[in-house]
Amino acid sequence: MYVIVEINGQQFKAEQGKRLFVQHIAEAKSGAVVEFEKVLLVDNEGAVTVGLPVVEGAKVVCEVLSPLVKGEKVLVFHKKRRKGHRKLNGHRQQFTEVKIKEIIANV
Repeated sequence: MYVIVEINGQQFKAEQGKRLFVQHIAEAKSGAVVEFEKVLLVDNEGAVTVGLPVVEGAKVVCEVLSPLVKGEKVLVFHKKRRKGHRKLNGHRQQFTEVKIKEIIANV
């Protein structure tokens, strides 16, 4: 059984026991239980239910493993030719690591 769930504006395929790196959740604490109710699709061994826009009564229960994980560093380099202008910026995206504990789907 798997579901497609929307978490902080992004869609993820969630299966029980799977770990996800989602956009940073500011109020999440380590070991806390978080529920996401924007389930867009449920696949229960081939029986697919698509929500309009969400599946009623379905939710994903997750445990926060690490509230703040930094992603890989992305370097952004700007240069204007023949002007002597160069600028280098770095960015590391912040994520929250969650583990799917349970998928509740009353379908």
